Amino acid sequence: MAGTKTTTGAPTDVTQKHTKGGIGESTLRPDGTLKVTGEFAYSSDMWHEDMLWGQTLRSTVAHAEIVSIDTVEALKTPGVYAVLTYDDLPAEMKNYGLELQDTPVLAHGKVRHHGEPVALVAADHPETARRAAAKIKIEYRELPLITDEASATAPDAVLVHEGRTDEYMNHVPHPNIVHRQPIIRGNAEEAAKKADFVVKGEYTFGMQDQAFLGPESGLAVPSEDGGVELYVATQWLHSDLEQIAPVLGLPEEKVRMTLSGVGGAFGGREDISMQIHACLLALRTGKPVKIVYNRFESFFGHVHRHPAKLYYEHGATKDGKLTHMKCKIVLDGGAYASASPAVVGNASSLSAGPYVIEDVDIEAIALYSNNPPCGAMRGFGAVQACFAYEAQMDKLAKKVGMDPVEFRQLNAMEQGTLLPTGQPVDSPAPVAEILRRVKARPLPPEQQWATAGGEADVRALPGGLSNTTHGEGVVRGVGYAVGIKNVGFSEGFDDYSTAKVRMEVINGEPVATVHTAMAEVGQGGITVHAQIARTELGVQQVTIHPADTQVGSAGSTSASRQTYVTGGAVKNSCELVREKVLEIGRRKFGSYHPAWATAELVLEGGKVATDGGEILADLAELLEGESVEVEAEWRHRPTVAFDLKTGQGNGHVQYSFAAHRAVVEVDTELGLVKVIELATAQDVGKALNPLSVVGQIQGGTTQGLGVAVMEEIIVDPKTAKVRNPSFTDYLIPTILDTPTIPVDYLELADPNAPYGLRGMGEAPTLSSTPAVLAAIRNATGLELNRTPVRPEHLTGT
Repeated sequence: MAGTKTTTGAPTDVTQKHTKGGIGESTLRPDGTLKVTGEFAYSSDMWHEDMLWGQTLRSTVAHAEIVSIDTVEALKTPGVYAVLTYDDLPAEMKNYGLELQDTPVLAHGKVRHHGEPVALVAADHPETARRAAAKIKIEYRELPLITDEASATAPDAVLVHEGRTDEYMNHVPHPNIVHRQPIIRGNAEEAAKKADFVVKGEYTFGMQDQAFLGPESGLAVPSEDGGVELYVATQWLHSDLEQIAPVLGLPEEKVRMTLSGVGGAFGGREDISMQIHACLLALRTGKPVKIVYNRFESFFGHVHRHPAKLYYEHGATKDGKLTHMKCKIVLDGGAYASASPAVVGNASSLSAGPYVIEDVDIEAIALYSNNPPCGAMRGFGAVQACFAYEAQMDKLAKKVGMDPVEFRQLNAMEQGTLLPTGQPVDSPAPVAEILRRVKARPLPPEQQWATAGGEADVRALPGGLSNTTHGEGVVRGVGYAVGIKNVGFSEGFDDYSTAKVRMEVINGEPVATVHTAMAEVGQGGITVHAQIARTELGVQQVTIHPADTQVGSAGSTSASRQTYVTGGAVKNSCELVREKVLEIGRRKFGSYHPAWATAELVLEGGKVATDGGEILADLAELLEGESVEVEAEWRHRPTVAFDLKTGQGNGHVQYSFAAHRAVVEVDTELGLVKVIELATAQDVGKALNPLSVVGQIQGGTTQGLGVAVMEEIIVDPKTAKVRNPSFTDYLIPTILDTPTIPVDYLELADPNAPYGLRGMGEAPTLSSTPAVLAAIRNATGLELNRTPVRPEHLTGT
């Protein structure tokens, strides 16, 4: 579906416009045709002669001492080459972790969650490996479970991790709290006295899975030098490398990583899954080892979105101005830290939403528990907060007696607003405008059944082709929401990327080659990199080198950062290449035309030209016999860590804003919901590829829809076991569930960003969920403080 573009601000960079396929054009993805025809090679498709298959044995209980492990029968199985447990690990370092090294490669002493890896098997056939793993006998002595805040923080609580010494330990009130971030600004208690209306709410956000379609997979190949080559689907090659090498007992240069085809990610591939296990088995057996998770194992093999409890209080004057906010956000991080500390920072710093509130008292914590580990997922802490604060805005608007959109617009932040952290928003913040746009859009027409004498089209009704209703008890509702999301890594993290760009003549044509370690996970980064190279170097032919660790780090494909940071690195390296090309031109042809020394020169359409359009040289002729290559790092402006007592600090580099209007129809008798439309408006700064921008917004919106009405990993509170680890029982929106998603995007340039762009992949996931809930509340009159909404929440059964 095409989007509507509105340009109301000019980017700060002047770009060339005469090379086809440059920035601002909807160029097609080079991998697109292969993916839709089924010819694209994903990591699970890799093959190697004499290859073995790896299998992981996982714990069947959530918290227990490991009394004994018996591998004798597994080792006797014909076709088995190796069985490994914790005692077989080769290096002194036996733990890894994205932020804290608290995750054992294989469980040692005890298991801390259902599905934790305990042993590994390598065999000549995947079925042989599975059968051998099933023969491993493990005796457990079960321990008390930690499953919620009460059990985690009780004075006599069992510790999930004994003897913690990490950097957060001195700042938390209990060892079962991973991290705590307060944010105090002004005086919320005093400000509350000025409120004419006060609303409070307790909200529950369910555990969501990234539900990528390509399961975790990779191929490890031992090298002649004693190292290993790993071909893997991941989000962050160099972070993987830094975690893998120490536990293998190898220097990083002996662990060579290459990105293989990635079938979606959304944060679920930011942590290690099978990477270390495949390498261990390959090094032990001396043979290539492939590991591919099935769907059941995938649910245990990666982190999920943090479930949350959120407690909010807002106040407002009788004319609708917000007076104060108090909130506590409790995130369940599960058994291991993963990205929980950073998620806490995001949830706390963005907990007030895109509103002007001068007096706040905020606390966010993440727990250690025996539930499944949770970490990065699209929206990264801001999603849970947005669900709660947007419900609060609707409650307050009703109390004050204002239209919910007008109430939000009255309190909307704008450029120059100070966030609760004291950081000013120093680029456009069109919160009121994007709300205006979604509200002004015409509503979709009523269904036929709602008109006099009309006949119901059951496909368009709640329940769809199940034919459960013909319009009886069906009511329509409309709801709005808006959110704020940070872009890039925050709180002082050295967020940089590296790009190597080469320019040379091949077969008489000037060609640019771009080499980065960016993980292409479906976001379209390789498409944008080629567009940047065409724009900056004026060449038509651009080759994208496969991503690997033979070039410097590009950071993670997460935090809406890759177009900003790695795109910025590609732009920077291209600019350095361009200067070197022009130096060659001045050396070769400078004596023939004074413009080489006096004019502003550009590369366009395979030529060197003055900014007035006069052609000075052909690039193929200029570069004949020569080549230019630059590898350089690029950084955005620095951030600082939030103060651990007050939460003050310039912790984020950029913000993204999106608004949604949801139109739903609800069968109030059966508790069924049909989302008719999810209209959205978003500022993207600069649309480098408009088609990809619209696709990202629609994709993020659909994920928000999923968690609103169907997606949740169910963990049994009595056993801490996952009850629905399959796509049979864990539901995600299909094409039949996905509504029309009209997109209206603005281009308000951020003067600090390359091309004025704004990272935009996560923002639509924030506001789509509360917009759908608001629409269901509007249709039913129910409070609905939990997501996802289930039929029993709507019918009281």
